[in-house]
Amino acid sequence: MKVGELARRTGLSVRTLHHYDEIGLLRPARRTPAGHRLYSDREVRRLQQIASLRQLGLSLQEIDECLESPVYSLPRVLQIQIRRIQDEIEARERLRRLLEELLRRVERAEAPSVQELTRTIEATMSMERYYTPEQLEQLALRREKVGEERIREVQQEWAELFAAYERAMRSGLDPASEQVLALARRSEALIGEFTGGDPGIEASLGRMYREEGGENVLARHGMHTAPELWDYMAQARRALDAWRS
Repeated sequence: MKVGELARRTGLSVRTLHHYDEIGLLRPARRTPAGHRLYSDREVRRLQQIASLRQLGLSLQEIDECLESPVYSLPRVLQIQIRRIQDEIEARERLRRLLEELLRRVERAEAPSVQELTRTIEATMSMERYYTPEQLEQLALRREKVGEERIREVQQEWAELFAAYERAMRSGLDPASEQVLALARRSEALIGEFTGGDPGIEASLGRMYREEGGENVLARHGMHTAPELWDYMAQARRALDAWRS
């Protein structure tokens, strides 16, 4: 099938499929004399593996490395994704039961217990999957110290930074160029302001982004980035690390 049909049938954008081709992650089976990309069953199977690994939070580079390993066959990838989805279903079901019980208590004009409230909060807040109680307390103190005004300013700075990254990517700038490295340094500075320079909190933040997917985490905060942009930013971070070493 042509790239447009593949995009319609999978829900991916043509731009994303073009990007996968450009980075060598998903090459078309062949091209027509006019240059149109054509995909066979083999490429669709590979695309399923890519989509599953992406849903698990892997970067495009990590996905490429996985697909080179026989360990990550299509059945194996599907098994991993099914297990992850099952875990998510169980977590949501637990939250549903907690919320229903809390609603019943409120409708009966009964004050919910502290235990019920804290259990509901624990099930709702995904951050608690990644941060220790001590780290959450540090973040709360950090938020109080920084203040709401600065938090709003930082959110605006992140939005401007993502826009600058996208302009650089669309312009074809090398992620290792000085202009893009400057953006990576700004990213690090903003992350450092959030973590307060605590390496443990930074490690927890990194794990959340890896496991849930950076674009998914950002979307919950109203900031939407395309997969190719997130991968471009990751390349810039790696280039900055390499430059320092």
